[in-house]
Amino acid sequence: MKKFTLLILIFYGAINGQSAEIDYSINYAGNSSLKYEGTPISLEKLLQKYIQIPSVSGSEYGAGEFIRSICKENGLYISDFGNENGNYNFAASAFPLSSNKPNIILLNHLDVIPESDESVNGAYSGKIINDKVYGRGAIDNKGAAIMQLFSIIQYLNSKDLKNSKYNVTFLAVSCEETQCDGGAKYVVDNYIDLLNPIVVIGEGPSELTSIMGGDFDRAIFGISISQKRPFWLELELVSNTNGHGSITPQKYANKEMVASLNKLTKKKNKAIYNDLNISFLKQLGEHKKGFEKLILKHPKFFKPVLVPKLRKHPELFSLFSNTITLTNMYSNSQAINKISSKAIAHLDCRLLPDTNENEFLEEIKKRLGNNNIKITIIKQSPQAKPSSTENIYYENLKNAITKKYPNSATIPLFLPNVSDLRAFRAKNINSYATIPVYLTREQVEAVHNMNENISIKSLYDGADVYYNFLQIMDKSEIPIP
Repeated sequence: MKKFTLLILIFYGAINGQSAEIDYSINYAGNSSLKYEGTPISLEKLLQKYIQIPSVSGSEYGAGEFIRSICKENGLYISDFGNENGNYNFAASAFPLSSNKPNIILLNHLDVIPESDESVNGAYSGKIINDKVYGRGAIDNKGAAIMQLFSIIQYLNSKDLKNSKYNVTFLAVSCEETQCDGGAKYVVDNYIDLLNPIVVIGEGPSELTSIMGGDFDRAIFGISISQKRPFWLELELVSNTNGHGSITPQKYANKEMVASLNKLTKKKNKAIYNDLNISFLKQLGEHKKGFEKLILKHPKFFKPVLVPKLRKHPELFSLFSNTITLTNMYSNSQAINKISSKAIAHLDCRLLPDTNENEFLEEIKKRLGNNNIKITIIKQSPQAKPSSTENIYYENLKNAITKKYPNSATIPLFLPNVSDLRAFRAKNINSYATIPVYLTREQVEAVHNMNENISIKSLYDGADVYYNFLQIMDKSEIPIP
């Protein structure tokens, strides 16, 4: 999920006030129509078993086999798109994919990041403590996957599907966390026609005010319609000089690389307004009062006031800038008394949706100020248009959320992180990201960190929203392309 972590700690978040009222009381039935080995199993118990199967990126086979067997036992049609570690992917559908029905896809990933040694409750314990399920993937992304799967099973059991206009598919893929070529990209490159998707719903932001702070008039749920693009670079500098560390040359690889990287990283990234981030601020302003409302409703006019405050929160400023992060530095020498002839650095750059890569690369070269540094593009993603908010898919998802959470609002936004939806957006397929539940600030901070957890109530609430979406879609006519 990578994540939405405190993305919206906007400058006014420190202002005293109360977020929208949240009821964390348990009000779910506690039973489920999902079956495991012939008997009903609750969502929390199923998630517990799923978490207990480690599935770090590149080692997804065991977890994939487990959740695939659950899908099959519960009457879904299975289509395999790779069955080995690093490339274990499958679709579980209400109808066989060969039916060629327009397909509503609920996308999730099998893999998790490596465990944290400091996890008090055990990274793969799946412990249930105080109505919360703990362990790696509790939110990202096994918890969300259980919500999706339960919604589809509920949908199957709620109606006669013989005359259904749509197929509904649970799509599980590998290596989302590392963005390898064996996960969603492999599926899209090889099976997109068979899947026949009309809309894809994946992981994204949760309810916003519970992690933002400040005074809002209602709960606000985010729906991501776009995301920044990865632009990963390797810098290499070779300098043949004296090798003995006792004699310091005027120029050598590490010294020159450090000097250039200092020039690159010390300069502040430019604040860039675009339609997406301006719209986000304006819509957020609809739910504020007084001076805060005035500023947010007129972000261009108040840009000199806003930008300095945005810079204080990198997680938010990332929505207004092309970011450059120095993630690795190393050389070809391990000896302390030997001067390396080669210095290498890695940059994790994230580009706003409409940024031109060539122009950005030229800016990188200019800021480095050293023509001897060789720059290699390790990973890049093609530009993709934001998914529209003017169609039944976005409208129905918004209505599914407000049906579950009356008087709440929804806001379209984009994310600074990379996710599997980019592979579908690159094919012009409507793709939206959300995990439609309340998460506390502490829960969001625990994703990719110690003691990741999700409340049992959230599992059922999220499943209800996805189920609402499927019900509303079932009553909607297929849009004419």
